[in-house]
Amino acid sequence: MPLTPLDIHNKEFGRRLRGYDEDEVNEFLDQVIKDYESVIRENKDLSNQIFNMQEKLDHFSNIEETLSKTIIVAQEAADEVKHNAKKEAQLILKEAEKNADRIVNDSIVKSRKIALEVDELKKQAAIYRARFRTLVEAQLDLLNQDGWEALEKRNEMLAEREREAKEVYTERV
Repeated sequence: MPLTPLDIHNKEFGRRLRGYDEDEVNEFLDQVIKDYESVIRENKDLSNQIFNMQEKLDHFSNIEETLSKTIIVAQEAADEVKHNAKKEAQLILKEAEKNADRIVNDSIVKSRKIALEVDELKKQAAIYRARFRTLVEAQLDLLNQDGWEALEKRNEMLAEREREAKEVYTERV
């Protein structure tokens, strides 16, 4: 067990003949006591400082660990957000491609329908022109001929031209 300043203070030395000067020894012991007390106080102060520093170090270590975990969680969250954003972008792109295909297909169907309608109108126009031509020619023939015979011929000719127009129409269809 280490000496305390009280142990040093209470220490009694035996006396002998031709021994040391008692006052000098006492003065020296007083000086040793003061120095020893000073060293003990300094040691306590340093121990307290070490304890405080250790507490601060533990506190900062906890903060560092918490920050590290927070950074890891934030990185994982950022990665997940990035991954989700890529998925969403792919879905949007696929949806846009589907819409574009639908629009193109609708346009193709409409253009085919219009082309069929145009063909039908051309056929109808050709039939109308043929009928009109037949009518005009019949009227001209009627003007050039007199009598009922001409009317009969005209009717026959109209019927023949109408058959021809129908044949032209059915050939084109």
